Amino acid sequence: MAQDVKPTRSELLKVKKQIKLAQSGYSLLKKKRDGLILEFFEIMKKAKTLRQELVEEYVKALEKINIARTLEGDLKIKSIAMAIKELPDIKLETVNIMGVKVPKVEHSEIKKAFVDRGYGVYSSAAIDEAASSYEKVVEKILLAAEVETSMRKLLNEIEKTKRRVNALEFVVIPKLDNVQAFIQLRLEEMERENVFRLKRIKASA
Repeated sequence: MAQDVKPTRSELLKVKKQIKLAQSGYSLLKKKRDGLILEFFEIMKKAKTLRQELVEEYVKALEKINIARTLEGDLKIKSIAMAIKELPDIKLETVNIMGVKVPKVEHSEIKKAFVDRGYGVYSSAAIDEAASSYEKVVEKILLAAEVETSMRKLLNEIEKTKRRVNALEFVVIPKLDNVQAFIQLRLEEMERENVFRLKRIKASA
């Protein structure tokens, strides 16, 4: 049945254009994939540092709050915590990394001066130190949330891009190459048949 197929030169040109387009897309996607991987590893380094810093700040904060609980008692600490009215203003925005939208956490000042915390002057230095330590923990949590969410989004995009690169490399381009080779072969056969037919016509004339 394949021998009955009679492709044209225009079909061959069309397939060649499709191959060129697929190869161009493949090259661009490879560059995008490689760029995303580099960005991912840079952010991963940052995330690793932030996790370590967060753990360190949290351990310090636990030590401070335990000292405050020992000196002041849980009831006083809870009443002071309830007195705090001003919460941080947090806004979630996005930035673009190679076509991938990743979060950017914008927030008001987390670390406050003693007089700005809202629980007045009826607290000890131990409570104030604990509050300061937990403010640092909150700052690190917000940074870690931003960075780790960015990592997940980049990783998802890397996986999608890798699948598209592989599809072009191992499925689309080889299939188009096969179609091109088949059309080329049939055109050459048709040309030989035409030459042979013309020779017979001339011989019989």
